[in-house]
Amino acid sequence: MILLCSQLSFFLSQSALMAKTKSLKNSIVTLNPHIFPQFLSLFSPKNHPRNPQLSFAPSMRVFFFFFTFLLATILCCVAMNPFLNTPSLSIFSQSASYSPLFLASLSSVFQDPTAADNNDAPVSLTTTAMVPLPPRSVTGTASEFWQQPDGEGYRPCLDFSLNYRRRSSKIAKEKMKFLVVLVSGGLFQIRNQIVDAVVIARILEAALVFPVLQGDESEEFSKIFDVEYFKKTLKADIRVVSSLPTTHLVSWQSLENQIPHNVPPFWLRAKFLKKLNEEGSLVLTGLDSKLSKNLPLDLQKLRCKVAFHALKFAKPIRDLGNRIARRMWIEGPYVAIPLILEKNLWLRTKEYNSIITKEHGFLNASEVARLLKELGAPKTARLYIASGEPFEDDEAILPLKAEFPNVVTKEMLARDGELDPYRNKTLILTAIDYIVSLSSDVFLPSFDGNMVRALQGHRAYVGHRKFITMWRDFKGQPETRGRRRDRDVIAYPVPECMCKH
Repeated sequence: MILLCSQLSFFLSQSALMAKTKSLKNSIVTLNPHIFPQFLSLFSPKNHPRNPQLSFAPSMRVFFFFFTFLLATILCCVAMNPFLNTPSLSIFSQSASYSPLFLASLSSVFQDPTAADNNDAPVSLTTTAMVPLPPRSVTGTASEFWQQPDGEGYRPCLDFSLNYRRRSSKIAKEKMKFLVVLVSGGLFQIRNQIVDAVVIARILEAALVFPVLQGDESEEFSKIFDVEYFKKTLKADIRVVSSLPTTHLVSWQSLENQIPHNVPPFWLRAKFLKKLNEEGSLVLTGLDSKLSKNLPLDLQKLRCKVAFHALKFAKPIRDLGNRIARRMWIEGPYVAIPLILEKNLWLRTKEYNSIITKEHGFLNASEVARLLKELGAPKTARLYIASGEPFEDDEAILPLKAEFPNVVTKEMLARDGELDPYRNKTLILTAIDYIVSLSSDVFLPSFDGNMVRALQGHRAYVGHRKFITMWRDFKGQPETRGRRRDRDVIAYPVPECMCKH
């Protein structure tokens, strides 16, 4: 044993001496080559031909081998320890617990991984276009209310078939046929029509011109969505262009708006393909809810790819929405509640409110307060009111504030001048509410609408965050679309766009 230790010390001292006397041109130390044969001889089953003292019994060789292995293992563990102790910021984390200091520092620097405007970087389908802040673990009597549902291991899976990918090489380079789409309505009506437009362009094997937004605000597509990111994300599926080439100018009188509801792909081909091949362009309008919800699997995956990956809000909207979300998030867990705020309606009698709730399918402030109490929400719960339009009248939420005083809106969270450029921009204000609502620990809709269905699907897609409805026993747990013809895959992404891992 003494001989073994002395020999090992000899090897180490020789290595250190050589390291000091040689110039280190890189991080790898060049050792004396004559040392290695001596070192390896320790493991040799034969006696050393020149120095018998370097020969060991088999048991000593086994001991030295395991001693060297143990020493190497300890050194590896020490080297890896800083990496193993780094907290994970997975968007699918359901029960991560962080210190207050870490949460504060995270909130101040947290950025959407897709926020960097690097148009040369490849688009990853492992990250959605908008990544919410992580949900919180809460202990105590209110922990059940804040507890996130079991995601059952579902994760996004957008693996397109071999046939789809083979056809993409031709469709993504299309330069002769162009689809122009006019979209209108609220933000999420526009979103749904854009999703349909991409799928229709794929079905007709045409290039898609950036959708034209119509309506009272008539914002350009680029004012709401990140156009370059949209093009880059879909470049493997269809060709997206900013405008029609001069060789394909068309008259707006030729637009097609007579499309029935729930049309399948073969109807679109039979109706428009011949015209598109002959004229080289096609103008469509009125696409809201026109395309069938029951599509081939690859087209369902394409719908999810457009909704959750390609459609990213423009950078000024993202930046402001993320800042307001972080201000809400840093104070602790919160509930996001979209409310239709009509002062005169909420101040009516209870009987009148009950009739309105039954006939129109939405909750007023009193009903929301009652539901929150029944669900076990603590009185100190922080509530974010997502009203879309500018919120200026506190009377509309008085019944809610009477039970839950910590009610806030984007107007309360915004700093001086931040919302001024968007005072009359309902589409952009709604987008900001959407970003803040996506990061909420609990989402409680007071009505059923396009924004609610969009958040239902998006919250499922990023890890099944808690989503409560009063109309059925649903808390955000995985729910399959099944064979329901009225269920859109972007509201129910399981199982077409999400699978178990």
